[in-house]
Amino acid sequence: MTRKWIDCRDFPDDTGCTLYLSGEEEHVLHAAAEHAASVHGEPETPAFREQLRSMLQEEVAMPRGAVHAEPRPVAIGH
Repeated sequence: MTRKWIDCRDFPDDTGCTLYLSGEEEHVLHAAAEHAASVHGEPETPAFREQLRSMLQEEVAMPRGAVHAEPRPVAIGH
């Protein structure tokens, strides 16, 4: 089954939200709609859910247990 994701950082607003959701499409859609309503004040309507559905991205397959993280600088030496 294809996993989907959505990231609030792709839709910046004055809250500075950094929430990232990933999972099966219907689960992500449900969580994103609830989050958009409770945090961002968006209407939780069928039309808004369809708009959210169009914003979902297909997740690239990663080995189970792998963690997707942004690269961080590594300190070498003391």
